[in-house]
Order: sequence, then structure tokens, then C-alpha cells
Amino acid sequence: MFILIFAVWLILNGKVTMEICLFGLGISAALFFFMCRFMDYSVKKELLLFRMIPLFIRYFWVLVQEIVKANVEVLKIIVSPVMEPEPALVYFDTDFRRDLSRAMLADSITLTPGTITVSVEGDRFCVHCLDRKLAEGLNQSVFVKLLKEMEAEEERFYG
Repeated sequence: MFILIFAVWLILNGKVTMEICLFGLGISAALFFFMCRFMDYSVKKELLLFRMIPLFIRYFWVLVQEIVKANVEVLKIIVSPVMEPEPALVYFDTDFRRDLSRAMLADSITLTPGTITVSVEGDRFCVHCLDRKLAEGLNQSVFVKLLKEMEAEEERFYG
């Protein structure tokens, strides 16, 4: 994060001189110290973030694939004169340990066409689906598996 803050400093200044670099190093160090002291940030958390980059990339790739699949399904429902959508509210439970995992799952469900996360109360999700078949297996979806893998990686990292 220190390097990122320093890089932003250099970019915003527009030129690189000795004075700008020294002043930027001082300001970057002060901001980094402030973040560590008052915003519950640490170098260890930054290392965890770097270790989880492959998992985030994989999650993003799966999210894009699921969005494309859901678009096709919704398009079939819209275009087909025979298919009648059967809207439904679906409730399911998860066993995530972190609020971030719950938020990522809720956002992923909402980003996927045909489904909207209505509410999340603790581990209980309420999802509205355009058609009942779009709701099948939400509690065991690939999103849930990847988020649990991320939580397990974090647990291994912190020991």
C-alpha cells in the first residue's frame, strides 16, 4: 500500500524531482502509519491480499461465466412464447464466518440476471428469482464454494 500511495503521489505531481520524491516518501510513510494505527490495516493483511489474488481472479472469471449463462436463460424466457416464468422467493442458509463473504455472495446473486438478493439476515438469504429454475442450487453454488475457499485460505494464513 505504501508503494501505491507513493505512485499516486508521483502521478499527481506530474514530474519527478528529488524534492518531490523525498516529500512523497514522507507523506506516503505518514499515511501508511496512519492506516496501520487507526484503520486496522497491517502489512500482514496486505500479504494476505496478494496471496488471494488468484482466488479473486478465479471468482471474477466464474462470475462473468455465470452472468453469461443467466443472460441466455433469461433470454430464453423472454423470447419463448411457450415458457411462462414462475417467479419465486427463495430462502437459503449459508455458514460463512465473515460479513465480506455474505456481501460478495449477495452482490454476485444480484449481478446475475434473473435473480435479486432481497435481504440478508445473519446467514439467511432471501432471493427473488424471475423463474424458479434460476434459483436451483443457490446455497451450493460455485460462488459459495469459492467464498468458502477464500475463507479457508484466510484461516490458513492467520493460523
